[in-house]
Amino acid sequence: MALVAGGLFGLGLVCSRMVDPQQVLAFLTLTERWDPTLAFVMGAALFLSSIGYAIARRRERPLFEAAFVDPPRRPIDARLLSGAGLFGVGWGMTGYCPGPAISGVFLLDERALLFFAGYLMTLFVLVYRPQKAPEAV
Repeated sequence: MALVAGGLFGLGLVCSRMVDPQQVLAFLTLTERWDPTLAFVMGAALFLSSIGYAIARRRERPLFEAAFVDPPRRPIDARLLSGAGLFGVGWGMTGYCPGPAISGVFLLDERALLFFAGYLMTLFVLVYRPQKAPEAV
């Protein structure tokens, strides 16, 4: 189901042209050339997901799981705020965020391939922290 949901999400990104960084940047740039199309895409997603949540609340359990699992509540901290800020700055500078970049990779878009390669390298550096070798005695 995760693969199907991810595929539908990617198809939605392609159909809404969110994989085109120029389209995204036209939305994020508040000038006379501002393009509100992305707001309609987000509004439609919000509307459809609210219907899905309303239906899910009436069910005793999910279709493919034994029970609903709520994510743990965590406080808003500096790590969250800095990550959100970095995400926003990166999105505003490049017109890409990870979801559209992955869809762009499957479309063999050169810009998406470069962005995704940089994204993976950054993720690797942040997740993989080499341990220091023990000091010789």
